[in-house]
Amino acid sequence: MIRNEKEYFTGCLLGGAVGDALGRPIEFEGMEEIIKVFGPDGILDMVPGEGGLFEITDDTQMTLFTAEGLLRAWTTARHNGGVPDFAAAVRRSYLCWLKTQGETAISSNPGIFADGWLLSIEGLHRRRAPGDTCLSALRKGSLSENGIAANNSKGCGGIMRAAPAGLLAARINNGDSAGTARLAFEIGCTTATLTHGHPSGYYPAGVLAAVIATVIAGGSIEDGISTSLGILDGRIGSRETIDGVQSALDLWWNQDLTPSPGVIESLGEGWTGEEALAIALYCALVAGDDLVKGVRLAVNHSGDSDSTGSITGNILGALLGEQAIPHDWMKQLELVDVIRQVGNDLFTSFEGTSSWLKSYPT
Repeated sequence: MIRNEKEYFTGCLLGGAVGDALGRPIEFEGMEEIIKVFGPDGILDMVPGEGGLFEITDDTQMTLFTAEGLLRAWTTARHNGGVPDFAAAVRRSYLCWLKTQGETAISSNPGIFADGWLLSIEGLHRRRAPGDTCLSALRKGSLSENGIAANNSKGCGGIMRAAPAGLLAARINNGDSAGTARLAFEIGCTTATLTHGHPSGYYPAGVLAAVIATVIAGGSIEDGISTSLGILDGRIGSRETIDGVQSALDLWWNQDLTPSPGVIESLGEGWTGEEALAIALYCALVAGDDLVKGVRLAVNHSGDSDSTGSITGNILGALLGEQAIPHDWMKQLELVDVIRQVGNDLFTSFEGTSSWLKSYPT
């Protein structure tokens, strides 16, 4: 089933956002405390925040800015000619995100913040526990000679924002599914290396992007995983990511296991890239055609609940489309119209109109 349609692009971003919002209230809580507050099954429904909205976190914020940067790079290449510089454009958008958090880069051109439509969205100027690695890497702006952040972080801040790489790759690549997945992998890694210097910080972002691109192209989650393992094979520093993916598959194949917080925590707590990837893949595989089941499973554990919920929602939203998300979750979701618009724009990928160029300036 080819899913290269608008509802799967919006579904991917909105699915990530609802997973993010569901996990937000329990991100720093242990399972014992979660059960104490929400009952034996853990958190099952949204908890309203300010103004009665279901609040997103930095995961969704940075996902939107990733999409903006990728679209600006592609727009520049289409409008002016040449090869898209995804790294430079996404870094520019991340510096805009940094400004929304009340911070600035140590050495940046003040004019760098003057454009891009997301910067004008008031709701994105809310600080929602942003990751220290993302903040410090963007503040310092120091990259190694090969363009990778000058740190050794493998936190999940690289993977939790990488879904747009898979969506855009599915739109701009005219090759076969494997070629599309490889392009998505490379773009996903590129976005993550801007802040995370450890291979387990950026390879999982590439895998997420490749899985999403494969799903959009009509494949299954398992197809995306198989292709990703082939891409990872032989790459320096890929062992932790490969092992995480394989552990998720092993648990899914074990029919004697009942999905539970304990099973989830056998994969880790999701604070690192390879753990967050493993948890999200397992939950998405177990969920089948039930997005709600997947994100509920993904958030109820003693770990980084909003990130694992967000990544799982990205995968299932791309697989099942926007219609799989409960209306009651969407109608009070913070910035739902902005998130949907960015999903629409990723599907469009480029228009030569003045309004498009105003939103995504070259």
